[in-house]
Amino acid sequence: MNLYFDKRLNELRQSYFERITAQNQVEKLGNGVFERYQNPILTAAHTPLSWRYDLNAETNPFLMERFGINATFNAGAILFNGNFVLVVRVEGHDRKSFFAVAESYNGIDNFKFWEYPIIIPETDEPDTNVYDMRLVRHEDGWIYGLFCTERRDKSAPEGDQSAAVAQCGIVRTKDLKHWDRLPDLKTPSPQQRNVVLHPEFVDGKYAFYTRPQDSFIEAGKGGGIGFGVCDDIENPVISVEKVIDKKVYHTVYEGKNGLGPAPIKTEKGWLHLAHGVRNTAAGLRYVLYMFMTDLHDIKKVIYKPAGYFMAPEGEERIGDVSNVLFSNGWIVDEQNNVYIYYASSDTRMHVATSSIERLLDYVTNTPEDGLRSAESVKTISKIVSNNANVNIQQ
Repeated sequence: MNLYFDKRLNELRQSYFERITAQNQVEKLGNGVFERYQNPILTAAHTPLSWRYDLNAETNPFLMERFGINATFNAGAILFNGNFVLVVRVEGHDRKSFFAVAESYNGIDNFKFWEYPIIIPETDEPDTNVYDMRLVRHEDGWIYGLFCTERRDKSAPEGDQSAAVAQCGIVRTKDLKHWDRLPDLKTPSPQQRNVVLHPEFVDGKYAFYTRPQDSFIEAGKGGGIGFGVCDDIENPVISVEKVIDKKVYHTVYEGKNGLGPAPIKTEKGWLHLAHGVRNTAAGLRYVLYMFMTDLHDIKKVIYKPAGYFMAPEGEERIGDVSNVLFSNGWIVDEQNNVYIYYASSDTRMHVATSSIERLLDYVTNTPEDGLRSAESVKTISKIVSNNANVNIQQ
């Protein structure tokens, strides 16, 4: 009998159980638009012990980790069989990412990973890395997963082992367990990231939100969030891309921007959640922002509040890639509550909650960006004038 092994295994099991069953508490007050929750909903420590450890005392007498997990982040989200389900990007110590399903009955805590990670079939040109899946329940009856597939740039010199090519991989499923791989999306752009499938047909075609890229890192002349359609998703080719939400100087999306999850259909229009990137003296800063497109002309932006909707706060600013918020999943329940799943600093998953009613209020009534300091002063002055007869003193 290995007493050390038994003691350590019991401690690991107890720690794991306490972590996945801990109750989450809403943060007080907030900004009225959404509520954050105090604890991350998924971390590397939430991954099953059976993934990380050989649990056989004979082959692993010191109960060492055999496969280290670095982070759990950038999860797609969907309601499935009445539960809240995330398809999480899990990254190992080896820097390779893979997808795994985590499920919760209430959407704010008690997320537990399914027993095995997802098996994603490979194409004739195998993926080196896969990440950031957007889940979409399409009106054609399938659940689609669109993700970034990364491969080394074959044109790069041998001495450059960081040059990569990013494209959009596509899979589909009915049960979130068995996934069919479709061909990678083809567009006029050299590279693609953050591609999202619209949940409905548009004039009988499959519609995609894209993010044209000149290179793996830089958007270049790509210019913002694009849009395109294709006739057949089993032969996904977009011949024309149109930028519908462009990068703008001295905004939170001046460096690059990309759509997060698929948009939510409301009576007033399609609600979009996106990320914007700008460069700072401390490096790139990723925040989330929102906009709305027309209910019938989904390429037409009709409302866009100024600035960010959500930015990293407190410990969210610290992690593998610091000062980053990223979201590619949200869920609307039967009561029109919205669960926004976001990752902080490429390290852990969080949840914030709002409602369709509040998000519509935020998007339609928050002033747009005037794009100059003087316009910001005018906006504040107008709010102050409107508050002139309101007694704010206790």
